[in-house]
Amino acid sequence: MTRGQIPVAARASGIEYAIRDVVVPATKLEAEGHTILKLNIGDPIAYPGLPTPEHMVEAYVKALRDGHNGYSPSYGLPALRDAIAKDEQRKGWPATSDDIYVCHGVTEALQILFASVLCEGDTVLAPGPHYPPYMAYPQMYGATTVEYRLQPDNGWRLDLDDIKAKMDDSVRLLVLINPNNPCGSVASAREIHQVLEIARDYPNCIVVADEIYDGLDFTGEHASVASCSNEVPVVALNGVSKVYYAPGWRIGYMALHDPQQRLLLVRDGIERMLRSRLCASTPAQLGYLAGLEGDRSWMEGYAARVVEQRNICVERINGIDGLEVQSSGGAFYMFVKLTDEKWAQDDKQFVLDLLHEEHVLVVHGSGFSPELGRGHFRIVYLPSTKVLNDAFDRIERFLIRHR
Repeated sequence: MTRGQIPVAARASGIEYAIRDVVVPATKLEAEGHTILKLNIGDPIAYPGLPTPEHMVEAYVKALRDGHNGYSPSYGLPALRDAIAKDEQRKGWPATSDDIYVCHGVTEALQILFASVLCEGDTVLAPGPHYPPYMAYPQMYGATTVEYRLQPDNGWRLDLDDIKAKMDDSVRLLVLINPNNPCGSVASAREIHQVLEIARDYPNCIVVADEIYDGLDFTGEHASVASCSNEVPVVALNGVSKVYYAPGWRIGYMALHDPQQRLLLVRDGIERMLRSRLCASTPAQLGYLAGLEGDRSWMEGYAARVVEQRNICVERINGIDGLEVQSSGGAFYMFVKLTDEKWAQDDKQFVLDLLHEEHVLVVHGSGFSPELGRGHFRIVYLPSTKVLNDAFDRIERFLIRHR
């Protein structure tokens, strides 16, 4: 008897993750012997010259050697929760260790938050363009993601009128990614206060503050969302991946700021979810603890290099006919506009053809938002200046060839 394919759940078959999906054809080309210039993934360890700080690595190794290989408490090691709370206090709000929940990176924190809050018919209001899981995960819980607009001709700043127009009682989570991935824009305290003023009219809405890049702010305008809120509940997300250059450790956290004690039921749900999945990596938590408690002067040198490479990218990109870009204020991304008519309506084909013809890998903007990201592509400006210049030479050659 012939048997058909066993069906897959729709929640899985519909998921796309543009940042890694474009790696599939690149891997095939590498298997054929081609060298790929990779400007696609926000992994600082993938690029030479920005290693995880040695004192953090040593703490991780010491934890392994000292036998700290068992389960930790489900909410995180008490010492780490306390150190994170003190770090959040320095950002301007009265966090306690009980407000901190340690997860397998911000991605798991999002999954747990969505599972604890969202029900059938609920809405997540997230920026467009945005980090792909904000679109992919809510559907697993019967919710829908609606995008509010970032202003492409105004440094990708928040469109507050669009947020206000799209708010309604179905919005359970209003997302701020600050600094933003993929655009690199930074929302100021003034803008954050305006968003909170909108959210306060919706009593069942929680503001989600994705601040994983907060230590990579080059504008001086960045403010902790929790520090700006005296009424609206805020869940801040952060971790070791970007600012501490240790993405593979998979340690992040959510911090609950609940000034009017309205998250008691949500907190109980989060804690139940966390207990059910046991814990995050114990030795990696100890490595992160060393980063939080140790000297941070090393960050200045890393930031200086990132800014220098950002400036090179702005100059090179704006010197290429067919491309435009605004300088990013934070993180390590740029969202480049395709002004060449051939590619402006098909950014994904641009990315695939560029990869196959010139062996340069970037990510199509429509992968961050089918509508609001179309006609753009994202680059990571962490590779060496030599690699960046080589990549831009190839991109310019590609555009000229197809003009």
